[in-house]
Amino acid sequence: MTEQIDLIKLYSTRILALAADMPHVGRLSSPDASAMRRSPLCGSKVTVDITLKEGRIVDFAQDVKACALGQAAASIAGHHMIGKTPAQVEAALDELEAMLRGTGPVPAAPFDGFEVLTPAVDYKNRHASILLALQATVDACAAAEPT
Repeated sequence: MTEQIDLIKLYSTRILALAADMPHVGRLSSPDASAMRRSPLCGSKVTVDITLKEGRIVDFAQDVKACALGQAAASIAGHHMIGKTPAQVEAALDELEAMLRGTGPVPAAPFDGFEVLTPAVDYKNRHASILLALQATVDACAAAEPT
């Protein structure tokens, strides 16, 4: 019974609402770079397309095939991606990883919306799906940046 209550908490109304309201869904017609990340544990997959200009993300799209937690995380990320630098996205990823490990606080603003996913800390098998959108965005930024 306790496990069922915990799962209900994990899939809160707020998480489900975020999953249903994901911005920047689809693909860009001519991105500077694309990246795909997949969770081998659950099969969730996120593909991200970005366009960078003067070191900032000016266009962003995501194709998300994930559980509600992965979709909610992609929604939170997508709401804040335009205008961010690759370093800001990487910092958000590092902070989210630390939060999920239980070794750090909720990511700093503007990515503080990930707070809604704190109940997932106890569900390590869900962490990979939650991280996919930020991981794919970091990968796309790295591919788009001139060397």
